[in-house]
Amino acid sequence: MPQDIDNSSDFILTIDAGGDMDADQLDRLTRQLRNELLDLDTESVDLVKSEAAPEGTKSAEAVTAGALAVAILPSFLPKLIEYLQSWTMRGEERKVKVKSQVGDRLIELEYSPNALSQEELKELVTTLTETLAEDPKPE
Repeated sequence: MPQDIDNSSDFILTIDAGGDMDADQLDRLTRQLRNELLDLDTESVDLVKSEAAPEGTKSAEAVTAGALAVAILPSFLPKLIEYLQSWTMRGEERKVKVKSQVGDRLIELEYSPNALSQEELKELVTTLTETLAEDPKPE
């Protein structure tokens, strides 16, 4: 695993698994994706903490349903997007929204297997990778 965590980029992944999934199923799906991403070369993958536990939950840990905080090196972004593409195609209606703040710019991508062609996705990943590699601090 890379040791240069200071150069890592932080992303929030939000899962949309379709309308028929209840909160418990979404939580299981989110934790499953988290475990799979931990097996990749990510710096970290954590459940996103929320302000308060939703009413009726038994968990002492309040998390945002369907959200993961992921830290990766910018050079790993193509592999992450490729993996998420494969992951979304495993279930009907799965979508993943990817957000990141780079300097004063907000990057947001929503991926659904039917939304982008392979060429469009490749161009988008190239643009995002170049944006993340740029130094957002003025010289």
